[in-house]
Amino acid sequence: MGLAADDDGLGLGEPMKQKFTASILQEDEWFVAQCIEVDVASQGSTEDEALENLRDALELHFTPPVASVSPHIRSVEIEVKAA
Repeated sequence: MGLAADDDGLGLGEPMKQKFTASILQEDEWFVAQCIEVDVASQGSTEDEALENLRDALELHFTPPVASVSPHIRSVEIEVKAA
């Protein structure tokens, strides 16, 4: 079975749009936007800014991590006494 042109082998094809629900409340001078479906929140000085910051935070939340340094993989052998 071959890989599609947009498939990177990690199951990460083309990005898709997903809608989330945000709860917005004001705490002093800040507006706090919290995603209902995912435990992610952000804030801003206006409701629109809080929503835009939440959008950025959600995109980062769903971005797969990329190692900046390649780890060294080694085996470790130990003796284990039987119980």
